[in-house]
Amino acid sequence: MGLLRIHRAWWVALVTLLALVAAAGFRSSTGALLEPLESEFGWSRGTTSGAVSLNLVIYGLTAPFAAALMERFGIRRVVAGALALVAAGAGLTLVMTASWQLWFLWGVPIGVGTGAMALVFGAIVANRWFVRQRGLVTGVFSAASSTGQLVFLPTIARLAEDPGWRWAAGVVAVFALALVPVVLLVMRDRPSDAHTTPYGAEPGYVEPPPVAGGPGAARLAVRTLVQVSRRWTFWALFLSFCICGWSTNGLIGTHFIPAAHDHGLPATTAANLLALIGVFDIVGTIASGWLSDRVDPRFLLFVYYLLRGMSLLVVPSLLGPEVHPNLFLFIVFYGLDWVATVPPTVALCRTHFGLERSGVVFGWVFAAHMVGAGVAASYAGLVREHLGDYYLAWMTAGGLCLLAAVLCLSVPARAREADGSALESLGQETAQI
Repeated sequence: MGLLRIHRAWWVALVTLLALVAAAGFRSSTGALLEPLESEFGWSRGTTSGAVSLNLVIYGLTAPFAAALMERFGIRRVVAGALALVAAGAGLTLVMTASWQLWFLWGVPIGVGTGAMALVFGAIVANRWFVRQRGLVTGVFSAASSTGQLVFLPTIARLAEDPGWRWAAGVVAVFALALVPVVLLVMRDRPSDAHTTPYGAEPGYVEPPPVAGGPGAARLAVRTLVQVSRRWTFWALFLSFCICGWSTNGLIGTHFIPAAHDHGLPATTAANLLALIGVFDIVGTIASGWLSDRVDPRFLLFVYYLLRGMSLLVVPSLLGPEVHPNLFLFIVFYGLDWVATVPPTVALCRTHFGLERSGVVFGWVFAAHMVGAGVAASYAGLVREHLGDYYLAWMTAGGLCLLAAVLCLSVPARAREADGSALESLGQETAQI
């Protein structure tokens, strides 16, 4: 009976969390697979880093269109299809023989599939299914990427070492495929589809109407971008989140394991450290979600980026053949700060662009995150290939994070009334097309 009294929103949140973990599982595995792939096929660091870059860029560019597709066709169908794409892409890597196949599989089916389950997915679910604890739930969803890293990365690193990287890709494929029927069974697009209201809704709550009769998903995403791109707030969030992706998925997520290996640290040990970042990120992101309900999100972002930038500037002096206390402290701090930027960024999108449009707007902001990550993955790989180490890559990322801290302070505290009217007009025009 106790299970029956649990609000449906929490079951939807659980399935959302599992889907986000599955999407994160493959993305977190790429850093552990670079050296095994290079060893077997003779590919250069630039080639493998380029495949990661393509994956990250397509992943990010899919996000705003995935948000629009979810508005038009429903979360349930889009997420089930995305999981099937990830399973197919990961499964087909088992039989690839050429670098173009790596680029295609990591870029198209896996990039599109994981992009459809990006943090935008979690933001839409949190906005639709929760009134109370929305910030906390957003933080939990954000931490799912780290949970995937925590669950999959050490296993993937061990499998890649023995019996081989194909076993690592197979684990991700099986897990993603197994989730498809779970999503179809439990997930619903809106609370009204399950004859309920969002968690914490007041009596008499009226659910916002779905986007209906409007433009296609792609046109909705593009029209939203055109509207919000006239405002500095959007560009401040766009650029700062681009730097966030550069300094996390692009640099640390892709190159920490090979960079640590360059300094004599075993790859499996480096993978365990990267997974440890995931452990502390769960704590840091959930705490950030809680803080986002209570503290000005602009100030939170300023502190996060400032401390992140300062920590990256000292990384070259921390890496070595053993895990010493200073390196461990960096891992703990970077874990707490990894995607702590997401809840306050989502909160600012909601404040400045409205509840219904915030999912698509955050989709474009998140696209910047992954484009930044993609550029950083290739940039760091080329730096390593041509200069012999990652020093310049660390310095660049640290400086960019300090710039992001300043950008966040330039965001206005509240949306101007005129801006709110413009966004309301966008919704009305969209419904009439």
